Amino acid sequence: MRDGKPEQALTLYRQTLQTSPDSLPANLAAGSVLDLMGKAEEARKYFIKAIEVADAPEAKVSARRAMAMSYAFEGNCKKTVEYEQQVFDFHDSAKNFFQQGETADEMARVCLDSGDLDAAYKWYQTGHDTGLKEPDIKPARQDLWNFRWEHAQARIASRRGDQAEAQKHVAAAKAILDKGAIPEQAQFFPPLKGYVAFYAGDYKEALADLEQGNPNDAFIQCMIGQTYEQLGEKDKALEYYRKASTTISHNPAAAYAVPFAKKKLL
Repeated sequence: MRDGKPEQALTLYRQTLQTSPDSLPANLAAGSVLDLMGKAEEARKYFIKAIEVADAPEAKVSARRAMAMSYAFEGNCKKTVEYEQQVFDFHDSAKNFFQQGETADEMARVCLDSGDLDAAYKWYQTGHDTGLKEPDIKPARQDLWNFRWEHAQARIASRRGDQAEAQKHVAAAKAILDKGAIPEQAQFFPPLKGYVAFYAGDYKEALADLEQGNPNDAFIQCMIGQTYEQLGEKDKALEYYRKASTTISHNPAAAYAVPFAKKKLL
């Protein structure tokens, strides 16, 4: 996979499954490769098997999350939520409010990227409210959830075309960062500004901000590609789409970026 040879990787995983058809790691890996290859329907056969053979609750949760991500690769918010809801409920039964919040945010992001802004808002708010239920929560953890909620609201408002509302939430997110309790989150602020600037049509500002983000993040690579496209620099856009199309992650960023970038490269 790291060498850009998904077909060979899939062949090796299938060889393992010929002798060990109930191998959870091999089923999950084969399904993930197929999603990255744009074969989500075939991928889900392996995820169904993974859910079936997982013999521990935590393993079953991992398999269900993988199934949710498979639907995310197709931009299917509703089906992603169906499987992520099961993960969310598992963490609820364990009273693991942090992981519950993380799960809610993950499905919210998929819904936002797929264009279902109402579902995204609902699940981001759920993630925020659930995360704050953590017993004896530390101030830094409170700041984390509040920062993520402002970050999410800024993106949703920008997608709705309400730039004044978006900027209000950008400012609120910055104010939380300026308290200094969550310095590790600072890396996510410039891409937020870039995202909002992109949907406001300020492509030069968007590019300057997005380029301060994680250069290996496939979603950011796609956003930079789209920005260059708007600026009329097709060759630079294609360069970033090529980068985004080669990610081997199986997460919301890849679920958006890989199909989008591959369409742009056709």
